[in-house]
Amino acid sequence: MKGIWIVSFLLCFGLLTAFDVRAVNGADKEQSKAQKEKLGKLLFFDQNLSAPEGQSCATCHAQEAGFTGIDPKINEGGSVYEGAAKGRFGNRKPPASSYAGDSPVLHYDKKERVWVGGMFWDGRATGDKLKDPLAEQAKGPFLNPLEQNIPDEKTLCLMVQNAHYASLFEEVWGKGSLDCDKNAAAVYDQVGKSVAAYERSAEANPFSSKFDYWLRKKVELSAEEKKGLKLFNGKGKCSECHLSSKRKKGDHPLFTDFTYDNLGIPKNLQNPYYTMAGQWNPDGKDYVDYGLGGFLREAGYQPRQYKQELGKFKVPTLRNVDKRPSPDLTKAYGHNGYFKSLKEVVHFYNTRDVLGKCETMKEPRPGVNCWPEPEVRTNLNKEELGNLRLTNEEEDAIVAFLRTLSDGYVPER
Repeated sequence: MKGIWIVSFLLCFGLLTAFDVRAVNGADKEQSKAQKEKLGKLLFFDQNLSAPEGQSCATCHAQEAGFTGIDPKINEGGSVYEGAAKGRFGNRKPPASSYAGDSPVLHYDKKERVWVGGMFWDGRATGDKLKDPLAEQAKGPFLNPLEQNIPDEKTLCLMVQNAHYASLFEEVWGKGSLDCDKNAAAVYDQVGKSVAAYERSAEANPFSSKFDYWLRKKVELSAEEKKGLKLFNGKGKCSECHLSSKRKKGDHPLFTDFTYDNLGIPKNLQNPYYTMAGQWNPDGKDYVDYGLGGFLREAGYQPRQYKQELGKFKVPTLRNVDKRPSPDLTKAYGHNGYFKSLKEVVHFYNTRDVLGKCETMKEPRPGVNCWPEPEVRTNLNKEELGNLRLTNEEEDAIVAFLRTLSDGYVPER
């Protein structure tokens, strides 16, 4: 308010032009944006925002691993992370929380006949309330009993009120905003919006991969990487969903179209969710993850709307898909972390419908002579994967290209 009063005073005496006012307003907006991003980062990394204390957003979304899971032992097995309460696990692998800010409000595209947008693997953070799926997703884990386990909005508000950054929160959201008797629900929304601001920031989305430098014509891709890019856009059909061309205004690609697909991924039988107590998983070992279709069914959509979406999960960004703090750290892939390497993922896309089914073989070797049955057999994507007729060398070339998408590349001088 003080800044507005000063600008008004100067205008009255002809000491500022309209151009000057726009410049001042622009600077104020940038400052406000920077403060919100700073607040979001503090919230994102605060391990006190859980019950019991000790878990933050970054526990499952580590920056060093492309804002996804960083624990190699977990990634090598069930791939889902334990929540703040000991013995409680979610049912899916943590998706990357960066390069997701452009996902629109979940909606059905009648022309393309596909669902687009939302957040989480199943789209349940629709964006309908806040008009921002990323902010709604950022809210979810705080009150989820299988994740950060905070009992209610007021408790979260009190935790923020007692944090060392409480004054910054009120600077961003207004004096008195942390009145937890009156504003707990609003604070919950503001926490989500702040975290989303950080997840949209240049720090979380630097576009600093080798591929980005190549787009800027500052480095050359190797022969194998170029071959992989050509296959990615052609024979491999990867770019059908993981869009690789520049966006409007020349912005670099995000490698997702924000739609949903059933790739036919098998169950990850090592997922501890299958052995969770009935309070959390009433279906036990018979639990089936129906993804988007399951969410739409629970949200009250008609069978004609949800049945054709059963088994579909959101197309993730491929940015930082290989980013890891050390080459020997295992990353998990797929909504349930079934795959443990990029080579395995590409080979599955290439041969899913070519190799036999492991359940029918005496000596099954997944990925060699068979693949397990899909967790959900209906609505399989058979147009863009399953029998791509790629050679082993072509698979390797696609993997080589995917490795150029890791942020933090330093060009040779």
